[in-house]
Amino acid sequence: MSISIKSLNKIYAGGNHALRDVNMDIPAGMFGLLGPNGAGKSTLMRIMANLMEPSSGTISIFGYDTVRQRKEVRSLLGYLPQDFRFFARYKTHEFLDYAARLSGISGGKERKRRVDEMLETVGLFDARERYADKLSGGMKRRLGIAQALIHNPKVIIVDEPTTGLDPEERIRFRNLLSETSERNVAVILSTHIVGDISSTCRCMALMNRGEVSFFGSPEELLKQAEGKVWRLQVNDEELREIDSKYPVIVTVPSGDGWEIEVVSDEVLGYSAEHCQPNLEHAYVYHINAGLGLWG
Repeated sequence: MSISIKSLNKIYAGGNHALRDVNMDIPAGMFGLLGPNGAGKSTLMRIMANLMEPSSGTISIFGYDTVRQRKEVRSLLGYLPQDFRFFARYKTHEFLDYAARLSGISGGKERKRRVDEMLETVGLFDARERYADKLSGGMKRRLGIAQALIHNPKVIIVDEPTTGLDPEERIRFRNLLSETSERNVAVILSTHIVGDISSTCRCMALMNRGEVSFFGSPEELLKQAEGKVWRLQVNDEELREIDSKYPVIVTVPSGDGWEIEVVSDEVLGYSAEHCQPNLEHAYVYHINAGLGLWG
C-alpha cells in the first residue's frame, strides 16, 4: 500500500473533533474520498500534505512517517488545495518555473524541459505567456495540477478540484487525473461531487462526521442501495409531504404532477416502484443511514 493511516485523530481548539480514529490503507491508482462538506476530508488532506499535524495517530507514505520524516514525504507529494492561488505578476510558464524551483529542480535546461512538457500535458502550452491569474477557472485548475506534477511525485493529493468547473472542463480534469494514476501514482481525489468518483475511482472511502463510514469499491457501495430507491408519480401536495419525510433525489415534471425518485428502506402510504440505484442514490442512502434517519 502506498499510504497507511492508523488511528488518526484531529481535535481543534474548542474541542471540535474533526477526525475520529481514521484507519485506511490506500493503494496506487485513483482513490476517491467522498463526503459532505464538514465531513473532515480537507483536514485529512492537509495532514497528509504535511500542512498540519494530527492530534494522535500516524500516516505513513511509502514507509515514511509524515511527522518524523517531513523532508522525505514532501519529496514524494504533489498537492492541489481547494483554494489554490497564483501570484499576479507571474505568467503561466513563469509560475510553473517557480514551482519547479521550489520542488528542487535546479538546472535551468531541465526546468525548461519540464515546464514545457507539463504545459503540453495539461493543454496550456498556447497560453504560456498569459498571466496565471487571468486564466479561466478550468485553466487555473489545470495549471494547479501541473505544478503538483512538475517533480514527478508518487502521491498526488487534490482537494475539491472540479468545484465550479463547467461539465467539459470537469471531464477534462478527471481524465487528466486518471491518466496520471496509470503511471503507478496514487491520486487521492477529495470531493463532495459523486460523479467525480463514479467516473474515475476503483477504490473509495466515504467520510461523515470525521469518521470513515465506508471503504471499498464504488460497486460495493452501490450494492448497499439495492432495493432502497423508489420511483413515484405524485401531485404537488404529495411531493411536499414526501419531501418532508424522505430524501428526494430526482424531481421531474410529468403531466399535471411530478415523477420523483426517493431513497429509503420503504415508502409508506404511496404507490411506489423500485428503480435501479446509481452511486448518488447509494451515497445519499449511506449518509442518511449514518445519521440514524432509518434503520
